[in-house]
Amino acid sequence: MEFTATARRLGLLSAAATAVLLVAYAGTLAVGLALLESPDHPIRDPMFSILEILIIVMMPSMVVLMVAVHAWAPRSSKTLSLISVVFMGLLAGLTCSLHFVVLTLSRQPAFAEQSWASLLMSFKWPSVVYSLDILGWDIFFALSMLFAAPVFNGSRLAGWVRATMTASGVLALAGLIGVALGNMQVRNIGILGYVVVFLIVCVLLAFLFYRTAPAVSQENE
Repeated sequence: MEFTATARRLGLLSAAATAVLLVAYAGTLAVGLALLESPDHPIRDPMFSILEILIIVMMPSMVVLMVAVHAWAPRSSKTLSLISVVFMGLLAGLTCSLHFVVLTLSRQPAFAEQSWASLLMSFKWPSVVYSLDILGWDIFFALSMLFAAPVFNGSRLAGWVRATMTASGVLALAGLIGVALGNMQVRNIGILGYVVVFLIVCVLLAFLFYRTAPAVSQENE
C-alpha cells in the first residue's frame, strides 16, 4: 500500500475533519463539566447527547486517518501501522455501537425505569457502558497510537508526530490508573491523551501529509 494521491487527499480530509470534531467535542465537554453540580455527577443533556453524536461522527474519520498513516508509513514499518489500523477499527466498532445504544435506548421507558438501568447504561462508575468505554479509549486507542508512533521518522515534523502520538497513547493508558483506584477523576487523565494531545497529532499529520508528495501509481498515470 503506497501513499498515493488518493491516500494523501483522504489523509488531509480526515485529519482536518477529526481536528474540527475534536475541537467541538472539547468545547461541548468543557461546557458540560462546568454545568455539573458535583464532579461525581454525569454530564446532562443537551450536552450529553451532543457528545454522543460527535463521538459517533468522529470515528469514521479517525479510522480513515489511520489508514492514511498506514499508506504513508515506510515499507519496513507497515506491520506496525497495520496493527495501529486494527486497534483503531476495534475502537470505532466498540465505541460507535456503545454510544449509539446509549443515545437511542437509555431514555426509553423500557430501560430507564428498570432498577438496573444505571448499572448498564450510565456513565457513572461502575457501569457496563463506562467499562466498555474505558476499554475502547484507554486501551484500544492507546495501543493504536503507540503502534503508529514508531513509523514516523526522517524529518523534524515526523519526529513531532512520533512524540505527540506517544504522549497521546501514554496519557490514554494512564487513565487506567483511575480504574485501579476506583476514582474516575484520576481516569480523566486519559482525556488529555485522546482529546487534547490527539488534536495536536491531527494537526501535525495534516501538515505532514501536505508536505509529502504522493507516490506515482496507476491511479494518477
